[in-house]
Amino acid sequence: MHQTHGERALILMTGTNQHPLREILEQRIAIIDGAMGTTIRTYGMTEADMRGERFRSAEKDLLNNGDLFSLTQPGMICDIHRRFLEAGADILETNTFGATSITQSEFFVDDPRERGGRKNPEFYQEIIEDPQLSMLAWDINETSARQCREWADRIGHATGRQRFVAGAIGPLTVSLSNSPDPDDSGFRVVTFDQVKAAYMEQVRALIAGGVDLLLVETIFDSLNAKAALVAIREVFDQDGLAARNKELPVMISAAVGRGGETLISAQTTEAFWNAVQHVHPLSVGLNCSLGPDLMYPFLAELSARADVAISCYPNAGLPNPLSETGFDLGPGDMARFLGDFARGGLINIAGGCCGNTPDHIAAIAKALEHQEPRALAAVEVMA
Repeated sequence: MHQTHGERALILMTGTNQHPLREILEQRIAIIDGAMGTTIRTYGMTEADMRGERFRSAEKDLLNNGDLFSLTQPGMICDIHRRFLEAGADILETNTFGATSITQSEFFVDDPRERGGRKNPEFYQEIIEDPQLSMLAWDINETSARQCREWADRIGHATGRQRFVAGAIGPLTVSLSNSPDPDDSGFRVVTFDQVKAAYMEQVRALIAGGVDLLLVETIFDSLNAKAALVAIREVFDQDGLAARNKELPVMISAAVGRGGETLISAQTTEAFWNAVQHVHPLSVGLNCSLGPDLMYPFLAELSARADVAISCYPNAGLPNPLSETGFDLGPGDMARFLGDFARGGLINIAGGCCGNTPDHIAAIAKALEHQEPRALAAVEVMA
């Protein structure tokens, strides 16, 4: 029988039963979707398509602001979600990687550096308090979550297999760990509280849109990620979700360099896990950054350390402007590498990041269909 949103939310959030995705992860490897940006490029959209009527008079170029397509080209975005679901995705990510007021300000606010100034906490305080940027961030997150919710439920009902919506929370365009000023190593352009405030706004909108999970992903700065995780915790507490036992599960995924360290804060894979394990996430993993051919040893280390589900959705190899997708590896290549991860007993969730189209996800899903998932420890997770 088809479930209403309220019935589904009760099943997902009640603490008396194990989360249904957790149950799936014990039985098989779950599939997460591929790259929204890569797939958007195959539709040949123009600047005018991006702007639509709402952003027709915007003063800056917007074409690289893919999150806006959820507002201006919902038909295309929903078609991409549908294709990933039909390719076999169990987990559908919202199109909200940069949907915070801080990141959106890059496209809608003049850069003070062009007038001899600099970005600093005073500048970003104005961004946080800007009502138009706040409304824009809310609209992108809530709209994208509702689009994913509709298609996840539609395909789930048609196939008899439940699908889940993960609210994608990206790393921002600013860093809390590093100074952009080589002459002032202590300078930060933004404060922890400002980053937290932007993330809290995003989290609330994603929840309002009906997501099942919250995915803090592509972490290259562990302090930014810490702000996102604190934001999630405070939203749960302030909005009464904790008291009503309706907290959403959290997934965490980092981007690492060739040495297995987070790209800006330079934490090793083990140190990264030690820094986030107090959250008791549903899963922890690696995505983006390295292609799968270079990721194996770092994924193996994380798998050996963490007592939660392990996710992996790498880029399709290295960037290659001559490739149709902009990356080296095709669907068969990704299927082979992720199949190796599965045979090594390393993963519970698999998919693809940059360069991975619905064809890539379909190949990955087929290759992992009969592979055993990594054994899960008996730990309590947010549910």
